[in-house]
Amino acid sequence: MRVLVTGWPSFVHGEATAGDVLAMEAVREALAGEGIACETAWSPVFRPDGLSLDRADPERYTHLVFACGPLHGDQVVSLHRRFARCQRVAVGVSVIDPDDPAVTGFHAVLPRDAPGAPPRRDLSAAPAQTGPEPDVVGVVLAPGQGEYGARGRHARIEDQLTSWLRTRGCARVPLDTRLDPRDWRHPAGPEELEAVIRRLDLVVTTRLHGLVLALRNGVPALAVDPVGGGAKVTAQARAWDWPAIITTGAADAPPYLDPAELIRHWEWCLSPEGAAWAARAFPLPELVRGLREIVGNGSLAAR
Repeated sequence: MRVLVTGWPSFVHGEATAGDVLAMEAVREALAGEGIACETAWSPVFRPDGLSLDRADPERYTHLVFACGPLHGDQVVSLHRRFARCQRVAVGVSVIDPDDPAVTGFHAVLPRDAPGAPPRRDLSAAPAQTGPEPDVVGVVLAPGQGEYGARGRHARIEDQLTSWLRTRGCARVPLDTRLDPRDWRHPAGPEELEAVIRRLDLVVTTRLHGLVLALRNGVPALAVDPVGGGAKVTAQARAWDWPAIITTGAADAPPYLDPAELIRHWEWCLSPEGAAWAARAFPLPELVRGLREIVGNGSLAAR
């Protein structure tokens, strides 16, 4: 017996959701736990190094299992044609139309929900090995800032930085410092944004306030100044005596960001030393003290 585990993440034109992937992994582990040889087919878009349906030889398998998601559409029907010699089982699926060829093509269907059947818990809730828990990283990016003219490299820096971030094994959380009570995607007030930041392990940012709000809440920040030669992000890192800052030279040619430098700052920020440095108690900003003095001694009114 040899089983091929499939699902919507197996199709090139399918969709890999976290729930689908966890369900497929749960099926594979359950079968392997019974001593049954099994392999999992993945879309080459999702996992380029994995086994794809195109390379899965139907003659190699006795059974095909389809896990999770709705049973409908030509892609599911194509499995019945390609793996016609296999026993085909669907498990943890949604059945919308019991007479759909995508449903009737299976020899057995164990649905999570179907007309006239009691609902069952989804397979993604089953224990499965998912690897070590990744660091949670907030990403705060600055839009183009025209006031810096030709020195502004925002788009190119963002492209290089986000491309590099895709290679890191972390959970990325896109954040925006812009407040908008009309749009649920944005925080309505700074306290909402800070509530998220305090739950992060690291902030990666090209914004001045991405750096400041991270340090204000005791979270390390890997800051990249998107202005050639450095501008307000670099100045702010200096004001905080914060070492994890990358400033490109005024005349640097692409590429601007050195992956080795990014990794060095990344590892330091996530080290106990970086966490302790970010957790320091900082005094009241000098600008606030200066304003108090001006207002307090009446010099502002005198002017």
